[in-house]
Amino acid sequence: MHKRILSAVALGAVATLALAGCAGGTDAASTDGKGQELTVWIMKGTNPDASAFYDKVSDAFEEETGATVKIEEIQWADAHDRFVTSIAGGTTPDIAETGTTWTAEFADAGALLPIDEYVDAEKGLRGDLVEGLEVAGTYDGELYGMPWYAGVRSLVYRADVFEELGLEAPKTWDDIVAAGEAIKAAKPDMLPFPVPGDAEFQVYPWVWGAGGEIATKDGKTWTSELDSKESQAGIEFYTGLATEHGFSSAGATTWKETDLRDAFTQGNVAMMLSGSWTPKSLIEANPDLEGKIGAAVIPGEDGGIAPSVLGGSHLSVFNTTKNADLAWEFVKLMSTGEFAEQWSNETGYFPGVQSAMEEALASTDPLVAPFAEQMVDGGASVPVTPNFGAVQAKKTTNSMIQAILSGQKDVATATKDAAAEMTELLNQK
Repeated sequence: MHKRILSAVALGAVATLALAGCAGGTDAASTDGKGQELTVWIMKGTNPDASAFYDKVSDAFEEETGATVKIEEIQWADAHDRFVTSIAGGTTPDIAETGTTWTAEFADAGALLPIDEYVDAEKGLRGDLVEGLEVAGTYDGELYGMPWYAGVRSLVYRADVFEELGLEAPKTWDDIVAAGEAIKAAKPDMLPFPVPGDAEFQVYPWVWGAGGEIATKDGKTWTSELDSKESQAGIEFYTGLATEHGFSSAGATTWKETDLRDAFTQGNVAMMLSGSWTPKSLIEANPDLEGKIGAAVIPGEDGGIAPSVLGGSHLSVFNTTKNADLAWEFVKLMSTGEFAEQWSNETGYFPGVQSAMEEALASTDPLVAPFAEQMVDGGASVPVTPNFGAVQAKKTTNSMIQAILSGQKDVATATKDAAAEMTELLNQK
């Protein structure tokens, strides 16, 4: 069974979903929370205006339910270890933001409550969830993570350079090479398309774009397909941007995505994959880039859209909560309607419900519309299993890419070794 999920929702269809559809079902006011307090953990840094947002949502929650809420911000870097410790000690919060690759892990540990009953009680909500986020939040057939916000990587490029050289946004892989060669010839001090070696989510669009898969599941057994003919073709194209075409640099072999974005803001990069949440920050870091940045969907090998990892977060209810009904009311308040839209506007991420995406999907903003299209028509999920965290911790994919970029291994050997390691990790008990 394939674990890559492509949303079937057409752009125009989203506009027909009424925002009121999320507000139906259980009446929040019927949940009496007077005298009760919920503890909520939210990751720090996603929203620069977090304090004002938290005050507003807390006031609205208290007005609706009578309960108060204590929101604690957690650093992403420390969050996973803190969750593991709190799960072991039974000291988890009532509600927490869980990264999409963590939700299945925490559900498998028995730390989360399934929320299907609550979602299905809300008129129209189940069909309004962003599909890729819903899939990532589902484990063993039950939903443990309410889609909250999502981001997706697309192609970001220097629109001014493309215009100067008479180039159009690439629609195929051959177009990427042609544009890169033109830029390389005209702008020798600019990297046409750097290949960062320590940036896992930059890799998978090329695997999927060639028709490959990260891993597939048969019964209870996972098998990595990074060494399939299709996956190898995608990885060979991607790494070949550096090794064959010279569009990258030796230094980029150890780059993370943050290093890639830094190089872009310094004016040294013409094309890159970057998140929907980054254009604003790129311009803030270098105001001279205002009006000089373009975005486009990641092209498939011969056209169309190459899927891209739909990242983001869920809101999950932990099994230590003393009032699951009250906890759900807070999750619903945060993830639907007015507050979903406000969070999206302040962070640059997309909401986890389609009805709150109407504005983004109807946008003609060249730095919004392509990302929205990528998310709806080309948003994908990494394998949904508690063990994928072990793959990421081992840096299986990154090590594969770095071995190819550095010349230590050819594509066939590197992908074979990575697939073997990934398969072993995915099937660990």
